[in-house]
Amino acid sequence: MIIVEQLIFNVIALMLFVTIFFKIIQRNDTSYVIMLLIEAIGIITKFMELVLGTEYNITINIITYILAIILPIIVIAMERRKILFTETLYIMLARINMIIGNNKQAKKMLTKLNEKYPESYHGHKLLGKIYEQEGGMRKAIDEYAQSIEIKKNDYETYYKVAGLLHELDKKEESAEMLRTLLRNKPEEAQASQLLGEILIEQGNYKEAIYVLNDALKHNPTNYDLNYNLGIAYTMINDFQNAKLYYEKSATLNALEYNSRYSLAEIALMYKELDEAEKYLFEAMQDEELEADAYLELAKISLIKGEKDKAINYANIAIESDPVKIVEKIKNNNLFILIYNKLSIPLNLENIEAKESKLSKKERMAKEHLEYTFEQTRNLCYNDIRMQKNTEKEKNEDELNQDKLKEREQ
Repeated sequence: MIIVEQLIFNVIALMLFVTIFFKIIQRNDTSYVIMLLIEAIGIITKFMELVLGTEYNITINIITYILAIILPIIVIAMERRKILFTETLYIMLARINMIIGNNKQAKKMLTKLNEKYPESYHGHKLLGKIYEQEGGMRKAIDEYAQSIEIKKNDYETYYKVAGLLHELDKKEESAEMLRTLLRNKPEEAQASQLLGEILIEQGNYKEAIYVLNDALKHNPTNYDLNYNLGIAYTMINDFQNAKLYYEKSATLNALEYNSRYSLAEIALMYKELDEAEKYLFEAMQDEELEADAYLELAKISLIKGEKDKAINYANIAIESDPVKIVEKIKNNNLFILIYNKLSIPLNLENIEAKESKLSKKERMAKEHLEYTFEQTRNLCYNDIRMQKNTEKEKNEDELNQDKLKEREQ
């Protein structure tokens, strides 16, 4: 019985050995030699059992079958499923090298794999990941692009390439990739968010609004989409819609205060001073916004005729960020009456300005809101009501026109 089992084993093992051997010839790939060596160890081990006339214990038998029968069958099955043994081996070894911090060897192995098999999706993608980690963005983009060519529905890598192009300041190329991605996968919130940001930075606010509104159909509770919409509407002076989306974003993220600062500025435009104060007290919890919030509170106090309170707020703002705040005070005639009572540092030119942590789009929106408030500060309440109604009518007209176009299409 043992002899029969050994004969069957050797016949099957030999057939598998020959099959793997022909793989080497067919593909001209010496990586399969590793598999042959592993299988040979199993065959020789079993053959020695037959020659010596002994019977191995169950553990050795299991190992022998794994080496000579099971692993070769797995390799052949993988090949039939278009999974190359060489690709799997190199990817595995490259990942091990990455784990132990030997990226140089990992890159070497993946480069060799990609030269041998240019259609290796995983090879190009993993090599792109290593280049990205090392800061070689252009090389990373090249490798990711090749992986996309092989697997065109890899939308995750599509987004990654668009993000890298954005980092390299190639806005148009990034935007075009994102548009393509969204045509195929419109529910991809990250892609919509990034495209919206690029369009806002480029001043293409109407397309940004279209993209972000379309994305909200799939992700209505996404904070970033709502917040970016608030910014986009801000930049076209549609403060009613801007307020709506800032309110939504503030509700969705209680620990994010930029929306509250924006809501305070919009309230100031419409002379809703108490509401503006409420939002400013909330916004000052963010260190980035603290100085500006106190300065805006000082403005409100001056408008209300509360000079002592205005002096106190302005001095706190100056103490928090003297370089920025003193410049704003000097350029605003509202502070003329209290300027001599403010604690302006004598060595202001020697004080280093604080670096802003706000993104470009956030700085744009913040400065636009502050500028617009200053421009509307002297309008009377009737003017404000007229401005609100004009904005409302304009928005309703545009909405009706968009709906009409959709019906025609």
